[in-house]
Amino acid sequence: MPPVVVDDVEPDPVSAARTPAVAAILERALAGDAVGRDDARLLITCPPGDLPAVCAAARVLRERGKGRTVSFSPKVFIPLTRLCRDACGYCTFRTDPRSDPHLYLTPEEVLAVARAGERAGCTEALFTLGERPEQRYPEARRWLAARGYRSTLAYLRDAAALVLRETALWPHLNPGTMGRDEIARLRDVSASMGLMLENVSERLCGPGGPHEHAPSKHPRARLRTLEAAGALRVPFTTGLLLGIGETPAERVDTLLAIRESHARWGHVQEVIIQNFRAKPRTPMAASPEPGADEIVRAAAVARLLLGPAANIQVPPNLSAGGYHVYLDAGINDWGGISPVTIDYVNP
Repeated sequence: MPPVVVDDVEPDPVSAARTPAVAAILERALAGDAVGRDDARLLITCPPGDLPAVCAAARVLRERGKGRTVSFSPKVFIPLTRLCRDACGYCTFRTDPRSDPHLYLTPEEVLAVARAGERAGCTEALFTLGERPEQRYPEARRWLAARGYRSTLAYLRDAAALVLRETALWPHLNPGTMGRDEIARLRDVSASMGLMLENVSERLCGPGGPHEHAPSKHPRARLRTLEAAGALRVPFTTGLLLGIGETPAERVDTLLAIRESHARWGHVQEVIIQNFRAKPRTPMAASPEPGADEIVRAAAVARLLLGPAANIQVPPNLSAGGYHVYLDAGINDWGGISPVTIDYVNP
């Protein structure tokens, strides 16, 4: 696809705003003032006529911090295990021992994927895996014990060390919620780690919610992981998941929680604005997906809340055919792009 061309002369966001309250917020944001909760909630629900001005302000901040460089990471996805103790309402990544008796990738399989990525010019090995499957499945415990491991995280450490030692790829680890000691044990075999915060709403964990049967999706557990990574100065990727039943206000609260953690530790290297996609054979198969307008709003408000220096991504594979519009909302990153493997979490 040809590159998106943005006019050199941007409209003045403040004068383009149609609502005085929106104009005032944008003026303060462009002057360097932090956008607060109430202001961000107003922006994310602003009238359609104000959205172009909000996006223009987001682009101004993006260009102050990132210029016109749009980044991506050439990588391979290594699904070390798809077993998981959680059962989220929208997930197709998760398997169980009956549907996936293979249970875990072997070290040889891990290395084969990594070397294929190396040959294709990749620089990153993204380890994706379910949350602590040994706590739910005796089959997982037996597989690990037969190879001398007490936990999936212990096996992950050796698998990442293998890739680091035998290839030129940098491991990035997404193993779910972790305590400080667990993160510390993984730090020397990874360039960075990640965990989608998704949403700070406790309501989504209640009966009928998408996280009712997913204990690791409780906001407190995920925030503890985000904080522990910060305390250990681990470069960390996190983000917001749109369209799983949250309100616009809860989207803002999630972005603010990320901003507050990064303000304490300076460790958040990237924030993903990820849109829910309905997948067959899941409890949320018939749920409505967020439209492009919602994604644009969330991305623009993320830029205004997180500031010029933030790296903000919208995954292009979840918006095929129209993903370039998010550049107009102030993002500067496309995330992981693989010439070898699919995105197993969001195929």
